[in-house]
Amino acid sequence: MTVNLKNFFNPKVKVSKMGEFQELQSIDGLQISAVSADLYGDGRDDITLFYFHDGANFASVYTTSKVTSASINWNLKIKRHFVKALFVNTKNANTFTGIKGAQGLKEVANTLAKSLTLKSSQSPKGVTDVIKVTDLVFASTGVIGEEFPHTKIKNRIPELVKKLRLEQNKFVWFKAANAIMTTDTRPKLAYEECKIGTKLIKISGIAKGSGMIAPNMATMLGFIFTDANIPSVFLKSILKKVIGTTFNSITVDGDTSTNDMVAIFATGKAKNSKIYNILDPKLQDFEKALHRLSLNLAKQIVSDGEGAKKFITINVVGARSTNMAKNVGFSVANSPLFKTAIAGEDPNWGRIVMAVGKSGENIVANKVQVKIGNHIVAENSAVSKTYKEKDLKEYMQWDSIDIEINLNLGAGSFTVYTCDFTKDYVDINADYRN
Repeated sequence: MTVNLKNFFNPKVKVSKMGEFQELQSIDGLQISAVSADLYGDGRDDITLFYFHDGANFASVYTTSKVTSASINWNLKIKRHFVKALFVNTKNANTFTGIKGAQGLKEVANTLAKSLTLKSSQSPKGVTDVIKVTDLVFASTGVIGEEFPHTKIKNRIPELVKKLRLEQNKFVWFKAANAIMTTDTRPKLAYEECKIGTKLIKISGIAKGSGMIAPNMATMLGFIFTDANIPSVFLKSILKKVIGTTFNSITVDGDTSTNDMVAIFATGKAKNSKIYNILDPKLQDFEKALHRLSLNLAKQIVSDGEGAKKFITINVVGARSTNMAKNVGFSVANSPLFKTAIAGEDPNWGRIVMAVGKSGENIVANKVQVKIGNHIVAENSAVSKTYKEKDLKEYMQWDSIDIEINLNLGAGSFTVYTCDFTKDYVDINADYRN
């Protein structure tokens, strides 16, 4: 896909000479490593470790699917708000793997805890930090229902721990972002800065996701790291608020996965003044920066949708409520007929009004106005008098398409981001396990 990812980035933040990627900054208190457990059989990095040598406050949002992975079940059971490490594996979802999958993850956790404890004993401080399995958070992504390769993973954990790096230069972040990919064609990285009081705060984030993408977490993993000193309870509140218009405003194919999570870790090393209240004005800049970073990553996921050629923004305005606008937006964004028309560069606005009508919302047909780009295509229950097919066909050749749907019923609005459906999407998913 040819969408320029620089358009998603904060213009104040440096973009790497590697191409369309921001240069992520080191987060004090965090070490990162990624190695291969040969889960793919080709030697690519497939297990990743984020280690907080002094711990980190932690908050996460998980999939709403009733079928969940062993890793998510682990995290929900532990219910920790202060953690020492995040471990991620790709290739295998460890979902619908029964007792064997859960036991395999427990063995991985025991091996990782012992290896990290051994590492801490070698610290110059001379103090052994005993890492417990309850200090660990896990994430998995990949094929559902296949036996969890815990032995392969366990065997590589000592090397993974050995390669932990204190300094996260751009290549370490890039390596980690690559290591968590499945059908993604490129890594997703984002960086933001803000201030809490007088202290500069750094926020670095990576994500993966390409298909099985829908709200209430998609097939995606998002990991955000900051040096801010913010209690977990406030991190949770801010994260839940932010994802509503970022990670939960995207869709590729309408499918919600079993392994999705977005998590934020705060090491506290920036030593900003204490936050005692979620309404503390000092948190406003942090929330805005976190929103920018999350929306950046969410848009990167959509732009890398499986087989996608077009990035589509659907802005619904004039609704009775935000929820009404959201339902209408996703009704259009998840319509295969609409998405294939976009792939074919066909300005078939009839598929848009069809999807508006099936949203389940009490719309008034003769009040609906539809715009594609800057062109009004339909209003007053008919094609617009200014409609020119030739102009629309030229616009549909763009790689970024804007749709505006004005319901003319109120002040509610919501923006949904999606992509087209191409033949490549079918090919990718038909061959997924082959």
